[in-house]
Amino acid sequence: MPRTEPFEKHYQLYEDWFEKNEYAYRSEVKAISELMPDFKNGIEIGIGSGKFAIPFDIKSGVEPSDKMGKIAASRGIRVIKGVGENLPLKSNSFDMVLMVTTLCFLDDAKKTFFEVKRILKKGGFFINGFVDKNSRIGKVYQKHKKESLFYNLAIFYSVEEVIKLLKETGFSDYEFRQTIFNPLGKIDRLGQVKKGYGEGSFIVIRAKK
Repeated sequence: MPRTEPFEKHYQLYEDWFEKNEYAYRSEVKAISELMPDFKNGIEIGIGSGKFAIPFDIKSGVEPSDKMGKIAASRGIRVIKGVGENLPLKSNSFDMVLMVTTLCFLDDAKKTFFEVKRILKKGGFFINGFVDKNSRIGKVYQKHKKESLFYNLAIFYSVEEVIKLLKETGFSDYEFRQTIFNPLGKIDRLGQVKKGYGEGSFIVIRAKK
């Protein structure tokens, strides 16, 4: 079952996070941008309110939350209601699929990755941004998840676990970027982006079909 209830009830808190943590958000966008390929037909899975689609001019996305979808639509995005495990999209339709902080809310990550592969054209890219559960912020989120409005039902993954999922679903040619090297409350400027993983809390993996 889609874990949409927190986003339906607390959508304004979700929006407020991006203003309160502006530089963390901008750092995440910067990390994604370093791996974003040129694309003609891209889509975001779990598009939320469009915060990550808009900087990359992604025109459409899949979203299970009605409230989030309405906000994204008001920002000019074509929103398709659905879940990652059963994408209402044609096979071999896209040359880029983006997914950001959606992984931890999936019911079945492996099934979703297979679905992403299905809708991608041969040679298309899957870009996945997520919080590494073994990172500083990942450990904090897990420790306090029962107190969190958004993460109390989340399942966090390590980089190694995501790589394993990508291998099992047939993706290859992995590239990595990492950012967010400090606690969120101490980020007061655009952060550094490094190659690889193991230091930053926010990880971006690009894989190829």
